[in-house]
Amino acid sequence: MEKKSLNDSQNFSFILTKKIIQMNDVWTSYDSKSYALEGVNLSIDRGTNYAIVGQSGSGKSTLLKLLNGMMVSSKGTIKVDYLTPNTNDKKFKKMMHTIGYIPQNLGLIKNSTVLQNVLIGALPRLNKIQSLFNKFPEDEINEAKKIISQVGLKGKENRKAYMLSGGEKRRVAIARALMQKPHILLADEIVSELDHVTSREIMDLVADAQKRMNLTAVMVHHDMQLALEYANRVAVIKEGNKILEIGVEGDTIVDFQTGDMTTDEIMEMYSSESKK
Repeated sequence: MEKKSLNDSQNFSFILTKKIIQMNDVWTSYDSKSYALEGVNLSIDRGTNYAIVGQSGSGKSTLLKLLNGMMVSSKGTIKVDYLTPNTNDKKFKKMMHTIGYIPQNLGLIKNSTVLQNVLIGALPRLNKIQSLFNKFPEDEINEAKKIISQVGLKGKENRKAYMLSGGEKRRVAIARALMQKPHILLADEIVSELDHVTSREIMDLVADAQKRMNLTAVMVHHDMQLALEYANRVAVIKEGNKILEIGVEGDTIVDFQTGDMTTDEIMEMYSSESKK
């Protein structure tokens, strides 16, 4: 059998690293007087679900904005799929469509239909004329309808966004993000203000899409129990600092950051954080 050479570029189109997101000693500030994040280190494996939990104002949303290039760090380095996130950088702008971002307010157009909102995710693939007049090819429309069905909204394609329930609006936001055909999904408090049952329905949707599309999901949560239930790793952020990184292995909560905390100590911290 003929051996293939590593120098033969025809054999290898691209080399993927296991780590799709890395943050090293990242500091960032909104006003140059105080830091929203201080010395944060983060390493996320490709194709996993990573949760960020903490109180309001702890820096969780700021962290997501750094990952999608909406903010630039004051110090430290950030790499997202090989590139430094910065919307002013041409290389990063070309790959931005591979990052699906769902903000806290969902960003839906209230007077547009479910289908119209979802099709927004296809805009980066249109040419200038198609984009200017919102003329979507038939294959993109069919793909949007398929995704709308996958998120449980079949038959509601023509319903206006303002007419939807809270859970349905989140399904539309997920569908719009999936329409981008992303590698990474960033979601900021996507299940906040939802009841227990609906929260799990939405999280199940994300988990299903993650497996089907090999997505890397980074999700901000206020509910530690929900985060531990769905995520491979959970980072706890407090006052801009990442103070803990944990996960569940079998029936045990494991401390991945310090390596010297007992399960009881972790659970005590979990209980105190969830009450805040």
